Amino acid sequence: MITSALPDEAARPFAEPHPDRSARTTTSLLPGKGWWRDAVIYQVYVRSFSDSNGDGIGDLAGVRERLPYLKRLGVDGVWLNPFYVSPQHDHGYDIADHCAVDPVYGDLEDFARLVDECRLLGLKLVVDTVPNHCSSRHPWFQQALAAAPGSPERARFHFADGRGEAGELPPNNWRAMFGGPAWTRVVEADGNPGQWYLHMFTTEQPDFNWRNPAIAEEFERILRFWLDQGVDGFRIDVAAGLFKHPLLPDSADPEADERTRDSVNPLAWNQPEVHQVWRAWRAICEQYTARDGRDRLLVGEASVPTPAQQAEYVRPDELHQAFFFHLLHAPWDREHFQRVIDEAVRDITATGSTVTWVLNNHDQVRTVSRFAGTDPVAGPARAAAAALLMLALPGAAYIYQGEELGLPEVTDLPDELITDPIFHRTGSRTGIRDGCRIPMPWSGGHAPFGFSSDDAPARPWLPQPEHFAAHTAERVLADTGSFWHLYREALQLRRTMPQFGEHSIKWLDCGPDVLALTRGDGLVCAVNFGVGPAPAPVAGAPLIASGPCPPGVLPAATAAWWATATS
Repeated sequence: MITSALPDEAARPFAEPHPDRSARTTTSLLPGKGWWRDAVIYQVYVRSFSDSNGDGIGDLAGVRERLPYLKRLGVDGVWLNPFYVSPQHDHGYDIADHCAVDPVYGDLEDFARLVDECRLLGLKLVVDTVPNHCSSRHPWFQQALAAAPGSPERARFHFADGRGEAGELPPNNWRAMFGGPAWTRVVEADGNPGQWYLHMFTTEQPDFNWRNPAIAEEFERILRFWLDQGVDGFRIDVAAGLFKHPLLPDSADPEADERTRDSVNPLAWNQPEVHQVWRAWRAICEQYTARDGRDRLLVGEASVPTPAQQAEYVRPDELHQAFFFHLLHAPWDREHFQRVIDEAVRDITATGSTVTWVLNNHDQVRTVSRFAGTDPVAGPARAAAAALLMLALPGAAYIYQGEELGLPEVTDLPDELITDPIFHRTGSRTGIRDGCRIPMPWSGGHAPFGFSSDDAPARPWLPQPEHFAAHTAERVLADTGSFWHLYREALQLRRTMPQFGEHSIKWLDCGPDVLALTRGDGLVCAVNFGVGPAPAPVAGAPLIASGPCPPGVLPAATAAWWATATS
């Protein structure tokens, strides 16, 4: 997969990290304060990462045991998907207790040990927070169900009378993102049908009413709780959500969210009041930073139509960063890639923030499969090239677990094993997310591939296909041409080359198929989006390439970096 000028580091698969790397992960090369400005964070989907007790479900102890692997990969930190108390209707994004660990993942002592181990290895720890909604089993919602219409308990959520002669119709025509109406009717204490409550995802995830000051107070308490546990920041789920139009009117396109599986209903998302929340949260983080000198991060999942709108979320007194999803959704096309990169760098860096690049996450088809299109052979080469391009761009980057193994999407799960609520609400396999959440393969030739460490492990919560044997961490670490070594060596160059301290890029004109840019004084990155070889922008051998790359030639579906001068 890769060629590189870096020597390979001979070590066993999960060796302790090189001792001189820890300090590098805490300081940004970019101008301006903040380790997060050019950090590379590894996303851990806890349920599928590593199972320490043999019950078939990943847990916090399993994450802690695998931290040396992540340190050796060369990332700067870890983002954990939700591990809080939850009925798991949406695998942790339906939270019943925001300040406790679900027993399936461990307890607060396990979390404290994880924090300590991250500190020891110089890794930042970012945790998920979900302020838009909670679980229908949350004590507040249970109190609301037991209370009367108009009560303070119901005012924490969006309860409303229905339309129609007997209130039998929902209060408006909104549809939930995961399918079906965005409203569910409750049975009142007298046994009769009563009010309706709003849920923009599933019935089991009622939306908070952020126009009620009690919600802001509660989430400030939650933030302080986890900051006191030692976390370095928060990934904010549905950061463009929270506030709904105060009148809850009908939508002109009620099926937009359901159709696109995205937060596009302008009445339910991206309301202007949401920015006051991020200013308050930023102030809390700044308080902690002033106290001990450690920068805290707020990175938002802000799904908005344009980079200019996303820039509003990363103004100097709001979120530090927001995921830039336009690159994730870009087709394999040179012009499209250049356009979205240009827009991001122009609009987002103008705020003083940096772009937060992503190619994949726990909600998306894996990159290898997404870029394959109708040509499965092309997928791995394109995914590797896209990864090398992403890591050459100025700003931060997030890597979803398993991308460094070259894992493909699993598309043949039987219906009876699918757990995604999208499938159960719609009956359609379109957009379901289980295929990218299959438990990680670590070692061996058969399932569970080292995912469970017990001598008699339970079956993993989602089945691993036998072809995962070709993608185990053990196997790719032994293969110097693998995705893993591409990521590792790119991350090492990114941390040690002074050119990456530059904030901007310049484009080179290399023909219709090649996207080429420079960083700083003399780093060139180029990607060939064409179907045949093209002249390389630099005559000599590259520092690193996503595939075989002879001097002077850039093969199809290949990316490479060259150093032409030193700063």
